[in-house]
This record gives sequence, structure tokens and C-alpha cells, in this order.
Amino acid sequence: MEEDILIQISNSIKERRREKNITVQELAIRANVSKGLISQIENSRTIPSLIVLIDIIKALEVDMNEFFKNIRSRDNPVPVLVKRKSEYEHFEKEHAEGFHYQRIFTQSITQSTVDIVILELEPDASRPMVETEAFEYKYVLNGQVEYQFNDDRIILNQGDSMLFDGRISHTPKNLGRTTASMLVIYFFEEKKN
Repeated sequence: MEEDILIQISNSIKERRREKNITVQELAIRANVSKGLISQIENSRTIPSLIVLIDIIKALEVDMNEFFKNIRSRDNPVPVLVKRKSEYEHFEKEHAEGFHYQRIFTQSITQSTVDIVILELEPDASRPMVETEAFEYKYVLNGQVEYQFNDDRIILNQGDSMLFDGRISHTPKNLGRTTASMLVIYFFEEKKN
């Protein structure tokens, strides 16, 4: 994550928290993280994991589209969160040999519909740019996939993951010579009447 995006996210969290008159401690409790971590994130001293960032946004009761709407990078002007395989959080649930957990993504699923699919891309697969009314989470099971967002391109390797607002024009391309496959999760927010 680039430094300018980290600062924008940090500032946005702090501003939203203050607008809602929520203390650092209250936000920490709501997001199920430590007060120190919230403070470090708000002061741009640490990069929040994808999981923590989503939990904080939900704890602030802010629509994700609204939160990321104005966050832009000089080099990558679309709000796309990429998490490389090496950045996944390793943890233990219980003391047992041979169990290796890696937390790659956690999402609270209230007032939304979730669609979970496996997408296979042939080497010559192609389609025009599309938009969806959902947040899209992609996890590359095998192969190398390039995602195009308007004029920007992001390459994901096996084990990398990405979360983005599907309303941004996008399309994937298989960069390999064999079929690439991805776990795809669509989060459709239910419309408020």
C-alpha cells in the first residue's frame, strides 16, 4: 500500500470517528481490536490489514463505497486493496499439529447478499470492461491474472487477493499458458428504502 493512500485512509478513519463523536476506545471495542492499534492506524504508524480495515469501516457504520470514494493514489487512482500472499496473517485456533490457518479476509455480512464462485480463465479468454453493483473479492487459486481498471493494471499471482468496488470498470486477463482460477466473492449491499 502506498504511503499517500495509507495517510488518506488514516485521516479518513480519524475524521469519520470524530464526526460521529466516537472515542478511540469505543472504536477499538466496536472493531474488536486494541486501542493502541486504532491510534497507530489513525497516526499513519501502521498499515491496517484488509480484515482490520473492513472491521473499522463497519464499526464506524460508514458505507464502504462512501469511505473509499475519494481515496486515490497518484499511481493507482482507483480504490483497490491488494493483499499479497506473504502478507496474510498466520494464527492458531487451537493447539493441534499440522493445522495452519491464514486469515486472508473477514467480512461482516449484515444487510448484504454474498455470491461465492470459482472463476476459471482460459489463456485466451477475453471480455469488455464491466461494472457490477457489488464489492468484489478475488483470491488467485492458481496462475497469474492481470486486472485492468480503466487505465490501471494490477498483476496478481497465486495466493494474492484483492478487494475493490465493482462499480469501477474492470476486466481480468490470464497472463499464463494454462487455465488460471480464482475464488470470487461478490458482496451485494441491499438497497435502503
